[in-house]
Amino acid sequence: MTNAQWFLLVGGLLLARGLTASALQRLPVTPAIIYLAVGLLVGPTVLNLFHFNPLQESALLEMLTEVVVLISLFSAGVKMPTPVSFARWRTPILLASLSMALSVGMVAAFAYYFLGLPLGAGVLLGAILAPTDPVLATDVQTRHPGDRDQLRFTLTCEAGMNDGSTFPFVMLGMGMLGLHELGEFGLRWALVDVLWATVAGIAIGVASGVALAHVARTLRGNPPKHQLMDDFLGLGLIGVVYGLSVLVDAWGFLAVFFAAVALRQTELKLAGADMGKTDRRHTDRIESEAANAIPDNDPEPTVSGGSLIFKEHLERLSELMLILLIGGTLFLDSWSWRAVGLALFLFLVARPISVFVGLLGTRTSWPIRGMVGWFGVRGIGSLYYLMYAIQHGLPEDLALDLIQLTLIAVTLSILVHGTSVKPLMSRFLHHRRHLPTP
Repeated sequence: MTNAQWFLLVGGLLLARGLTASALQRLPVTPAIIYLAVGLLVGPTVLNLFHFNPLQESALLEMLTEVVVLISLFSAGVKMPTPVSFARWRTPILLASLSMALSVGMVAAFAYYFLGLPLGAGVLLGAILAPTDPVLATDVQTRHPGDRDQLRFTLTCEAGMNDGSTFPFVMLGMGMLGLHELGEFGLRWALVDVLWATVAGIAIGVASGVALAHVARTLRGNPPKHQLMDDFLGLGLIGVVYGLSVLVDAWGFLAVFFAAVALRQTELKLAGADMGKTDRRHTDRIESEAANAIPDNDPEPTVSGGSLIFKEHLERLSELMLILLIGGTLFLDSWSWRAVGLALFLFLVARPISVFVGLLGTRTSWPIRGMVGWFGVRGIGSLYYLMYAIQHGLPEDLALDLIQLTLIAVTLSILVHGTSVKPLMSRFLHHRRHLPTP
């Protein structure tokens, strides 16, 4: 496709998306399916007007997916409705740690015994497909900072953490393939990639978020002004936190998520102290700011709330572009039984079992466990980890195999989760008054 044709295609999609927004909301499927259908139509599957080669364009795709995931993690973090405490966050922590490890192990075993991949490649594939996606799963995630639905909170918090907690398994798989130093008996991996990188990432994020909340409150006045600059502050926080994390070999995805959480919760505490009260009505009024555009005379603007709307717009635009590219990567023969079988194993076996085992002993209701077990949406995060591995020396033959397996899993996730989310969520939310809240 020529540049002019690309402009026409993307511009036409944006116009159609904007003009049909209300109609798309009434459809039983998500907009991602529409984007995917267009990509398949103009790509090599049907019209063959363009073909995006992820192996040749791995550097570009790594950068694009990295930026999109960072913005999405920040958006997820500022929508967290409850302060961090073990009692409230126990379920998503278990999902992002124990369930994550179980999922990686099951996918690795399936890839080794049934797909004929080397064990290291199986572990890498398991890590690539393990994290749930904060970009494509917006229909099942927290809608705004005042949303206290337990299911949405659990899925949003899990997606915010597991895009960082999967990185040690990515490094383990690469180490088993000789692409990363694990140390004797894996000691370096355990101390550096697991312990240091995780703790340092969370610490950098929390410290940066708290610091920005205090500095912004001090320098911008009380109540703070300059709402138009909140987008600069939010994007600046993402850049500084992620840059610092990379410099000290910490997991930047974890850092950005926890920076957003810390920023939001600190702002709420400061706002409550300034008003001289912390009752529930006051906090709910502050938390509702990101559900709609904040008027100029709103007495409680915050950096996190003011920048959220802009971040979500960037997220939706990026979603359109990347899913369009996914559709443009697939040929008809990409749909092998190996790839489809892996995706079905992931959705129907690995995800439900890992969730069930991970949440044993918790008070999470069975309806929520079932919904969490089903809505393990795979998407942009998986593409990032795959491109990361390719850029760090993954052999071409393995890269081509993992590209096909990953793209089919992501595509099927868009299809099966995108068609089931609205009816299942509608039915679930109809009965949510009978469920405990976080």
